[in-house]
Amino acid sequence: MKSRNQYLNKLVRWKDRQVIKVITGVRRCGKSSLLMLYKDYLEKSNVSDDHIIFMNFESMKYVDILDYKSLYTTITKEIKKQDMKTYILLDEIQLVDGWERCINGLLVDYNVDIYLTGSNSYMLSSELATLLSGRYVEIKMLPLSFKEFLDFSEIKTYNNQALIDERFNSFFRYGGLPSVTLFDDDENLTNELLIGIYNTVVMKDIIQKNSVRDPALLDSLIRFLAANVGSIVSTKKISDYLTSAGRKTTSETIDNYISMVISSFIIYKVNRYDMKGKMHLKTFEKYYLVDTGIRYLLAGSKFIDEGYVLENIVYLELIRREYQVSIGKIGDLEVDFIATKASEKIYVQVSLTISDDKTRKRELKPLLAINDNYPKCIITKDKVAFEDIEGIHVINIIDYLLEDYV
Repeated sequence: MKSRNQYLNKLVRWKDRQVIKVITGVRRCGKSSLLMLYKDYLEKSNVSDDHIIFMNFESMKYVDILDYKSLYTTITKEIKKQDMKTYILLDEIQLVDGWERCINGLLVDYNVDIYLTGSNSYMLSSELATLLSGRYVEIKMLPLSFKEFLDFSEIKTYNNQALIDERFNSFFRYGGLPSVTLFDDDENLTNELLIGIYNTVVMKDIIQKNSVRDPALLDSLIRFLAANVGSIVSTKKISDYLTSAGRKTTSETIDNYISMVISSFIIYKVNRYDMKGKMHLKTFEKYYLVDTGIRYLLAGSKFIDEGYVLENIVYLELIRREYQVSIGKIGDLEVDFIATKASEKIYVQVSLTISDDKTRKRELKPLLAINDNYPKCIITKDKVAFEDIEGIHVINIIDYLLEDYV
């Protein structure tokens, strides 16, 4: 297995701390592999096999474990010596009814360190929040970064620019789901793989989980959001569009469906922030997909606007680097991203190219209108190196994705 060091290191840092480690993310982004990697780490750290319990609830081995009582009984039979910690790794735990009560009981009754994965955010709501308030940490997992994509593609050096460019083009088109790296030289196989992943997410994590009454409307909504990545939209605009296209609906229904889609981690909503009024706006958000390969699958070449795809890639990289991200509104101008964490803040514009004067001035204008001294940058596909422009850093997208960061 290829390592996912960013996430593995987080698990290692939380080892033996009295909180449940909850790994969330879209299906097939690598959560199961991460748990296996962590199991390997434990074994190499001299934790004996009989003090590691690993269960994947998508496996037929555990098909008879349907509720928290049978889960508790099965796990407690496997726990050996109470004076030694037992590490419990449970994959896709949301498939067990009432699992929260089992986890709470294990914490109370036994000397355990617990790690969970799940493919929708409902597992972090309701009863879990009540039973385990303050006793869990969420580790949000994404598909591969470009660095990881190169590693999975067996690229060991960044010195071959032509090869790096070729790999970036594949990453740009097919996205970063780990299994894609096995087939991205074959468009038909890759598309079939992405179709399977998308259908599984929609069917298992949205339709079945929420008893969706109109699956066709849900699919139309997701395809609309995919085609309009990076564009400001409202629920009314969406409902009006779908109604005009023959899918009669209401803003309330669209709101509900969007919440379901966001909970499956396939789409992210980004709110706008009024920089003058210093407040988040509750209307006209932007949406980004968790993977550009899925976006292309849903929207097709008709909506392949490379500028928006580039924006999607940068958004994912910012949240991968653990920034909180908003869209900046400053008067009539817009800053693509305001990214903050702790006392750090950066302003980011994304542009396919700033090689011509008109485009360059347009992209610079909102950044120049910001009066504070936080860093500002433009990320572009341009290969030509630009000097900093009035304190604004210009960086090529590949250089940005490959730079080191903490």
